[in-house]
Amino acid sequence: MVLESTIIILDNSEYTRNGDYSPNRYSSQLDSIDLIFHSKINSNPETTVGLLSGAGSNVSILSTLTNDYGKLLKGLNEIKISGDFNLINSIQVAILALKHRQNKNSNSRIISFVASPIEENDKELIKLGKKLKKNNIALDLINFGEESLNTIKLENLLQAVNSNENSHLITIPPGFQSLYESIATSSIIHGNTNDGGNIGGNNDNDFGAFNDADMDPDLALALRLSLEEEQARQLRVNQNESNEPLDRVEES
Repeated sequence: MVLESTIIILDNSEYTRNGDYSPNRYSSQLDSIDLIFHSKINSNPETTVGLLSGAGSNVSILSTLTNDYGKLLKGLNEIKISGDFNLINSIQVAILALKHRQNKNSNSRIISFVASPIEENDKELIKLGKKLKKNNIALDLINFGEESLNTIKLENLLQAVNSNENSHLITIPPGFQSLYESIATSSIIHGNTNDGGNIGGNNDNDFGAFNDADMDPDLALALRLSLEEEQARQLRVNQNESNEPLDRVEES
């Protein structure tokens, strides 16, 4: 199966307190993240998945790319519902995280939940979609909660990024199926027969079209620091785990 580096963007805005998806928009995402993570890892054990939150005072990297679900869970435990969701900033942060992936031969994918009204305009979204396509980054969008406001914008974004059907948009109205069930039967999990990930390009790139000029300088600096802090934290955790003494076995 395809080797991927995948960043999941979680929408943790105030809109996700809404209970129109049981138990609410926020909690339904958590169950679905579990599904997506294990689906990716089961398809290829060398695939890695990262996580970031897209709302609050700033976009936050909660877990760098990993195949250890425990690390993702630690990141989930740090999330707080607050503020507004910024889709473009979230995708830019995801791009930065993918830029630092260890396996440069892996296909790059971003999966974003969108449960809040999209404030960005079509022109900005289409521009970002074209850059994603140019850099062979696939994009999956999970549109729910505000689908009447967001669907056209997300369709335009999908059209700009889609290459050989490697990107997907699923729109989930409330009350029909749970978010989990809808995602479980979708192309986000099962893909397409002709879905080759990053088709038509060299995977060993450095996302040259994405540079600090594409975003606010203060945001770019904050993103770098956030990524470096998360990498350092995970390194400390790994070192502590490796230094733990083994249980002593009593001789009989």
